Amino acid sequence: MIENFQFGSLVVIGDLLLDQYIYGSVERISPEAPVPVLRRDRQASVPGGAANVAVNAAALGCAVKLIGVVGCDPAADALHNALAPWDTIDCTGILADPQWTTITKTRVLSGRQQIVRIDDERIETPSAQLTARLIAAGKAAIATCDVLVCSDYAKGVLSEDVLAELIATARSRDIPVIVDPKRRDLAAYRGASLITPNRKELAQATGLPLHTHDEIERASRAASAAFGGDVLLTRSEEGMTLWRTDGTMTDAATRKSEVYDVSGAGDTVVATVAAVLSAGQTLDTAMVIATTAASIAVGKLGTASVSKEELSRALRAEMVETGQTLPLDQAVQVVQNWRQHGARVVFTNGCFDLVHPGHIALLHGAAREGDKLIVAINSDQSVRRLKGESRPVQDEQARAMVIGALRDVDMVVIFDEDTPLETIRALKPDVLVKGADYTEENVVGGDFVKQNGGRVALIDIVSGRSTTLLVRKMQQAV
Repeated sequence: MIENFQFGSLVVIGDLLLDQYIYGSVERISPEAPVPVLRRDRQASVPGGAANVAVNAAALGCAVKLIGVVGCDPAADALHNALAPWDTIDCTGILADPQWTTITKTRVLSGRQQIVRIDDERIETPSAQLTARLIAAGKAAIATCDVLVCSDYAKGVLSEDVLAELIATARSRDIPVIVDPKRRDLAAYRGASLITPNRKELAQATGLPLHTHDEIERASRAASAAFGGDVLLTRSEEGMTLWRTDGTMTDAATRKSEVYDVSGAGDTVVATVAAVLSAGQTLDTAMVIATTAASIAVGKLGTASVSKEELSRALRAEMVETGQTLPLDQAVQVVQNWRQHGARVVFTNGCFDLVHPGHIALLHGAAREGDKLIVAINSDQSVRRLKGESRPVQDEQARAMVIGALRDVDMVVIFDEDTPLETIRALKPDVLVKGADYTEENVVGGDFVKQNGGRVALIDIVSGRSTTLLVRKMQQAV
């Protein structure tokens, strides 16, 4: 699961914001004007914009180099203080400029209801000197990163020169570039691997409607033509759609959750996608995990991050659960669901005719090798070919029911061949487990699993325990 991912290093560059929240309660209307009177309780400041992207990535376990511009003002000090608890965020790339104003968004809330938002901002065009400093800081950071994230809030930091230089630098090192876009001309992001617009942003950039699946496909294709990469469209409560440059489309449904505040949800999406990619996972997996992260984020009040622990709990709750025996085609679909949620899939096999402590030890050890355990059992015909006409003692359905009822087992499949090789090829497990009475070279399917990036694990067996010995004892007792 996600808690076992080895997250890498990100560079996050973009517009840095300070999000301030004034909390209180409203009990009356002002006699001076028809407006509510807020009795202030407390005030809080949190990182916003690109800084919120950095915090969300750090919360998942990434090392982050954050690059942007702040003014020489109290809001800049407040932003640095808000970032200080995150020791995996390198803030040395935050450039102070006396001509810049640290953008602040102040939200006034009564309970969970936002009454008003006050924006303190003056959008500046970066000077040539400041642009050069941003490019230099970005290039230095990219030299040691795994993913580049451009968080564009259209506040001036990501000028066309900055974007062009840094995207080209990242691509020259074969580093993925993810952009959270705000401008209508997507050509400014040419060379990026992926953009993550919401429905409104994609519609504005392409001038196309986005009501149906076909319309989403046309708009995504048009957007990609402008910058050259994939498009991950966020669709609020409808989840996300990933359009790839090969023309394929994949949807990810969001989990049901109560929405309290959508501010910062896009930051959570881009941060999660980048973090999952830095861990060597696929874009499909990143999309599914990001969808879950966003559903958690919108259930929180204000700009917020999603921790690795709460994301892992949510992903486990969403995964298709089954201890049932499934035909291979359905098993493949379930495994795909598990893997997209970040699970490592473990596979072992056997006849499991009369379950004994040796079997239990094997299955318990196998379950510890990953997150989901599949047990493949030989069909009755397969057992007879291997062990003779007197076996199995129990038919395949009875054996599958017993194995599927064990706590460590998540799925059972039955195979009719002499070996499980075809089943292994179909399911593509991450870990293939057999007893230590085998050698790794003799494990059927081991080469295939290792060629696909997996591994073989050998589990110590319990000596003196076998179905054959049990059958022999029963025969002697008759």
